[in-house]
Amino acid sequence: MSKKGFTLLPTAIKDLFIKSIDTPVDFIIRFNVHPNFFTILGLIASAIGAVFYAMGNLIGGGAGILIGGICDTFDGKIARKSGRSSKFGALFDSSLDRYAEFMMFLGIMAYLIKFNDPLYTVTTVVAFLALNGSILVSYVRARAEGLGYDCKVGMMQRAERIVLIGFSSMVHEYALIGAVWIVAIFANITAIQRMVHVWRTEREELQRKRLDESLEEI
Repeated sequence: MSKKGFTLLPTAIKDLFIKSIDTPVDFIIRFNVHPNFFTILGLIASAIGAVFYAMGNLIGGGAGILIGGICDTFDGKIARKSGRSSKFGALFDSSLDRYAEFMMFLGIMAYLIKFNDPLYTVTTVVAFLALNGSILVSYVRARAEGLGYDCKVGMMQRAERIVLIGFSSMVHEYALIGAVWIVAIFANITAIQRMVHVWRTEREELQRKRLDESLEEI
């Protein structure tokens, strides 16, 4: 069962972006650039974005996060097209993605906590919940895949989180606050969606197994 269901960022837009980077990816591959270069570059960009957030520069923070997200797309695309995909590469990429998200939310919390305002104070806590939800989304998928289940379902995956936080930061501080609340709510819902998806998939497998056993007895 591999249905992805509804996502806040339409699949058509994701596919269009993936297709649009084919030419630059082919150009980069000609220079034998290793995919891990972009994995590390993405982490550095996210770290710089986090520093900008902490300094109160939301545009710089958002730009850093978006650049980090773009680098994350490049590394996977380069790995596949150059034949350099590996289990370690996938692990390295996923691990650095988690570090990048920690940095992003840490920078946002450092920005919010400076204000002596109830909305900003509460949103600092909400940002922590958004971080927890984001990490749990990735953990549930990894755990499910370790158990043999495809688990890419959910409306608030990494691409949605990066785009929402990055672009909202470049619009207005209230837009960022709204984005943090949205991520906190829907990231945790996505984690639950994935757990339910695995539960349903396992239940369907057991039902099919029982049906097959019943037919064999006839």
